[in-house]
Amino acid sequence: MSQSQITLTPERFAQGMTFEQYLGFIGSPENLRREGSGGAARRDWTAYLRERYQRTRLSEAQVAAMQWLASQPNGPAKILMIAEEWSSDCRRDLPVVPRLAEAGGAELRIFTRDGDRFSASPAPDASAPNADLMTAFLRRRDGQTFQSIPVVAFFSRDFRLLYHYLEFPAVYHKDRIRAHQQAPRAGESAEEAQKRSGAEFTAMLESPMLDVWADAAVAEMISLLYERLVVGSLE
Repeated sequence: MSQSQITLTPERFAQGMTFEQYLGFIGSPENLRREGSGGAARRDWTAYLRERYQRTRLSEAQVAAMQWLASQPNGPAKILMIAEEWSSDCRRDLPVVPRLAEAGGAELRIFTRDGDRFSASPAPDASAPNADLMTAFLRRRDGQTFQSIPVVAFFSRDFRLLYHYLEFPAVYHKDRIRAHQQAPRAGESAEEAQKRSGAEFTAMLESPMLDVWADAAVAEMISLLYERLVVGSLE
């Protein structure tokens, strides 16, 4: 994505929430009455995300790398994140992004993707409060667009877009894993396959793999930020 595709002003950036504000928002009546994934009711993930954040620590190398990046001319100074707490991908990365911001002395603002209704459309509805931001960071693949989250976009102090991360790290082959989990086993009914698949996915999210992939996300963000600053954009 080039800078010409998004113009982010200080005023628009300031409309987002800090991580602490977002934690407070998650359990609020305002948020809980919004539709969750597939139109389901939302649950309060505040305690879960706070606990994950409190035990999340970057390595010495990761902290040093973020400090170096931030010290460079036009280094990352602003981080914009688009997230919804019903998303397991967002819950994985929500605790690590504030740690990246803290390490680099960057300002973080979090925005929701949807309005009151869950959106499964290729692009956001104009009524969504942050449709302008989500539109700028749509995943584009095989002629299609997807509202993939989380989005983590890094900007320089003057709001020049440096790089944005999308949904999950490259080493997490989520589609392949989920396809394997969802494929019916011999003798299973469709209902049994769905129940088993859900249990396997839940067990995976409760396993150490979630932390492995969160760490991979950190490595990917730092590495590609370094590449953008040292080598330049892919465009």
